[in-house]
Amino acid sequence: MNNSRKDILINSLLVTLGLFFFAFGVYLTIQANMGVSPYDCLNLGLSKTLGIKYGNASIMVSVVVLIIDIIMKEPLGIGMLLDAFLVGKFVDFLNWINLVPYQDKWYIQIPLILIGLFIMGFSQYFYMNGALGCGPRDTMLVGFSRRLKKIPIGIVGVLIHIVVTTIGYLLGGPVGIGTLLCMALAGPFMQIAFKIMKFDATGIEHQNLIASIKVLKNNKRSA
Repeated sequence: MNNSRKDILINSLLVTLGLFFFAFGVYLTIQANMGVSPYDCLNLGLSKTLGIKYGNASIMVSVVVLIIDIIMKEPLGIGMLLDAFLVGKFVDFLNWINLVPYQDKWYIQIPLILIGLFIMGFSQYFYMNGALGCGPRDTMLVGFSRRLKKIPIGIVGVLIHIVVTTIGYLLGGPVGIGTLLCMALAGPFMQIAFKIMKFDATGIEHQNLIASIKVLKNNKRSA
């Protein structure tokens, strides 16, 4: 996998497709207007405080996370960079076309959040199946877990979410029942999606950015 320029191009498109659907899922959870996931709380808080679009706030947060990943010497990949710079702008695009209005009735809000989380779970199959690197936030979680060996990775993830949600809330980001639903169900929904697709994420060997560049250079020389 990803042994040629063609492989990398096809899988980059696959990753981009997965990220678009992931953004669509994120968009639905935001439009549910019932509280959002920790990182979306931070993104929306920054957006409100700085007067910038959600996508620009998302990129700012992603760049900070990428810097932390680099400091921890965690592997970077093409997929990680696509994740950092595309998801937020995809959400901006969906906001621009105003596909789904904000909701104010709980019997629509809760199903909308669940549908969004389900779509996000399936989208991660396309993203991970490209084998071009994990997301910057997942990479940061793994990096912290390696350094906090006495603390289970699940607890590390909860602590990160608490910090991110708190900062987002202080900046004016929305926190509510939807936030709890996102924190509690995002993982299980992803597992359900992987089971339906018969996909083993642990069996994927992700290609780092340096290896991808080498493949692209070698293909260029041989062309």
